[in-house]
Amino acid sequence: MNPNPSSSAVFSPDLEIKDAQLIFNRVWKGLEKELGRENLLFPKELILLGGAPGSGKGTNTAFICRVRGITAAPIVISQLLDSPEARKIKAGGGMVGDEEVLRLLLHELLKPQFRDSAVLDGFPRTTVQVECLKMFYDQMIQLRREFSGTPKAMHFRQPTFHIMVLFVDEAESIVRQLKRGREALARNAEIRQSGVGELEEERNTDFHPELARNRYRTFKEKTYDALVSLKQIFHYHFINAQAPIEIVQQNIINELAYQSSLELDPLTYDSLRHIPLADEIVVQARQELVNRLDGYQLECPDRLHSVVDFIQGKMMPIIKRYAVSGRAMINTEDMLFEDPVAIAILIDVFSERGFRASVDIHRQEIPERFDLVTGKIETREKRVYRMTILFEGSKIRRG
Repeated sequence: MNPNPSSSAVFSPDLEIKDAQLIFNRVWKGLEKELGRENLLFPKELILLGGAPGSGKGTNTAFICRVRGITAAPIVISQLLDSPEARKIKAGGGMVGDEEVLRLLLHELLKPQFRDSAVLDGFPRTTVQVECLKMFYDQMIQLRREFSGTPKAMHFRQPTFHIMVLFVDEAESIVRQLKRGREALARNAEIRQSGVGELEEERNTDFHPELARNRYRTFKEKTYDALVSLKQIFHYHFINAQAPIEIVQQNIINELAYQSSLELDPLTYDSLRHIPLADEIVVQARQELVNRLDGYQLECPDRLHSVVDFIQGKMMPIIKRYAVSGRAMINTEDMLFEDPVAIAILIDVFSERGFRASVDIHRQEIPERFDLVTGKIETREKRVYRMTILFEGSKIRRG
């Protein structure tokens, strides 16, 4: 009888393949026992990057990190499986299957540098890993609920999982794999000749069309289907990677654009949702501006024309003089603007023409008569309308 049945179960291929619940529970309970639930502080945001061979995962992983402001290096599963921990498992006769992949990954995610965000390259790849990912998310939600209202609540935040799939068709994948092989051979030849640099991996699949084809079909039949199954649960982003790199990366930016409803904690979002978005205000304000200008034309055309004449005759010569700076300040005492409607018209006309205008009224008491008998000073109010006009200035290139 085996004195350590759990040890033999770790290396059982049948359990690794067939029972995701058993695998996850064993890994999770091991973490709890080793570290304690209060120390299971995983990243708030996980971006899981998958893709067909030759789809540009390596290139775009670094790009995604820049776009999201992620300073920690991506977690590449193939490198994780070549870590000292994984080599030790293999040296002891163990199998680095789904269970060990999950155990190594969760330990890695607990490192402080991944507290906010982490990008995973190459996970999940199997149906078992997909199921374990779902259970992992559920456990993160459970931890959040458990520590809600405690001093540790701020460390257990609402998790956000993004599934990003870069896709190319079979023909393009084979072309790119073989091109990568040729480039690796050429670079390695230079390195061997010069003795400078690190040799790149030379994969057999990058040199033989049939092996490249098999690698693509393995991805399509196993990994791709596993990733698609997550579409109904997590934020899913399908990126057509056949386009030029600039277009692919712009599509990635568009897909990962900030959405408060997806990324904020639900309670936080509920507190903020009554404040309108800037985009919504801009759209509404533009329509209201049109309605106001048309209203001036219908209801007070003389006042509108007087303001337009003032802008054209007295203000535009000064504004043009300051075209390089993009800022003009104009003072006037014109009685036209004693009517608040005229000020509103002036601001709206400039807005419609692409300027930003503001008017500040400076009031000053001016002595007019002194009563020698009573000593009373009679004054009149002087109003100076200080107008500031802002616009995009000229860019002057200096040698």
